[in-house]
Amino acid sequence: MQVRSGPSLGAVPPRNGPVPSFRVFSAAQWSSTILPRIRDCLPTGTILEIAPGFGRWTHYLKDHCQELWVVDASNECVEACRRRFAAESRVRCYLNDGRSLSMIPDASVDFVFSFDSFVHLRRELVEAYLSELGRTLKVGGKGFIHHSNLGAYAESLSERVPQPIRKLLRKIKILDWEHHRNPTMSADLFRSLCAQTGLHCVSQELINWRGRRLIDCLSFFVRSDSTLQNPTKIIRNPDFMREAARIRRQWRVQG
Repeated sequence: MQVRSGPSLGAVPPRNGPVPSFRVFSAAQWSSTILPRIRDCLPTGTILEIAPGFGRWTHYLKDHCQELWVVDASNECVEACRRRFAAESRVRCYLNDGRSLSMIPDASVDFVFSFDSFVHLRRELVEAYLSELGRTLKVGGKGFIHHSNLGAYAESLSERVPQPIRKLLRKIKILDWEHHRNPTMSADLFRSLCAQTGLHCVSQELINWRGRRLIDCLSFFVRSDSTLQNPTKIIRNPDFMREAARIRRQWRVQG
C-alpha cells in the first residue's frame, strides 16, 4: 500500500497554487505543533523518516541530524525527494515495499519519525514496520509515529448505524467523518504491538482530526532491552485541531 500525506497538517503542496503561503504554514506547523513534541529527541545522529511524501517534514528534520534516511513506498515520492534534496549529502532516499526496511542496517537509527501517513495503514503493515524498528533502532533509540486510533470506536453506537444513514448524518455534521483513518488500528493495539517487537510505548497523545472524536494518536516509544518499564502515559487532547487553527491564524497575521 502506498501512503501519501493527506490534507490539513500533512498536505502536499499544490502544484499550481500559492506555494510560498503553504511553506509559511508548514513552518508554522513544524515550529509550533511538531517540534515541541519531539524536541527532546533532537539533535541526533541518524534519523529515519518513513513515508515522507514530497519531503514536507524532511526539509526540517535534515537540520537536526548527521544523517537522514527517508523511505517511501511511492516511487514518485522517492524521486521527488531525491530531486529536492540532491544538494544535501546527509539525506538518502530509498524505495521500499510498504512494510519492510531491508535497506536499513541493524541498530543504526537514533530516531524514527512519521507524521500523517501511518494513519492510513492497516494493522498488519503497522506491525511489520514496528518489527523492523525493533531491529533497526539502537538500544535507547526513540520513535514518534502519528497513527490511527479509529479502531477504538469500533464498538461505538455510531458504527452500528447502516452505512447510507451514517453518510447522511456525517453530511449534516451529526457524526464525524473518518478522514480515511484505518479502522483496524488503535492506540491500545499500537502499544501492544510495540511490546511484542522489543519497543516500549512511553506516551500516547490521543487527538481529534477535523472532528470531535480522538481518531488519531501520536505515539512516542523507545527500544529498550529492560523488562521493567513504566506505564504508558496517556494524554487525551480534544483541542488539537483548535491548536492547529490558532497557529494558522497567528502565522497569517505575522505573515
